[in-house]
Amino acid sequence: MPLNNINELNAMELDILREIGNIGQGNAASALSGMLNEKVNIAVPNIKILDFNEVVNFLGGPENIAIGLLVGLSDKINGMMLCIMQEPFVSHIVKAIFGNDITDMTSLSEMEMSFVTEVGNILSASYVNAISSMTGLNIQISVPQISVDMVGAILSVPAVEFAQIGDKVLFIDDSFLVGDSEIQSNMILVPELESLSTLFAGLGVDI
Repeated sequence: MPLNNINELNAMELDILREIGNIGQGNAASALSGMLNEKVNIAVPNIKILDFNEVVNFLGGPENIAIGLLVGLSDKINGMMLCIMQEPFVSHIVKAIFGNDITDMTSLSEMEMSFVTEVGNILSASYVNAISSMTGLNIQISVPQISVDMVGAILSVPAVEFAQIGDKVLFIDDSFLVGDSEIQSNMILVPELESLSTLFAGLGVDI
């Protein structure tokens, strides 16, 4: 039976997505460790199915300032992935590389923003590569679009896609342990329903 709504995913299918998230997070941690020259450990990612308002609230409310990096997915899997980086995460990675304390994410220098963009791109690619390696599917990633804005505004673009696949999305809550600090980033995966079925088929799971 074809998947009609993302809400129809069962516990086993969510566990499969959680395992993909775990591999993606491991890839991301390795990349971060190399970039920051620090040991980076991970916790098991928390995969949630949330509606738009729940995502906004989970990210601190519609007026909370964050950095969002959006990439489009194409080829065998179509959709988009949004990486959300909040102030504690951005502050830590900028401090590690540039030695600067961040008090206002809207005033990052061009060099700092370029670095944050690269980190977000690597985080997104880590998850896409995990999906690709586990399924054998070729997935292309578009040039990233990045914005520093209120969470409500950042989510307005994928919100259009929310309506097309149902009222909920896949939300990955990551925790990275860097030294004595725990920093979080969040990934929002908005696949087309047909692509979600293709993903599971690549894993040998009929939905």
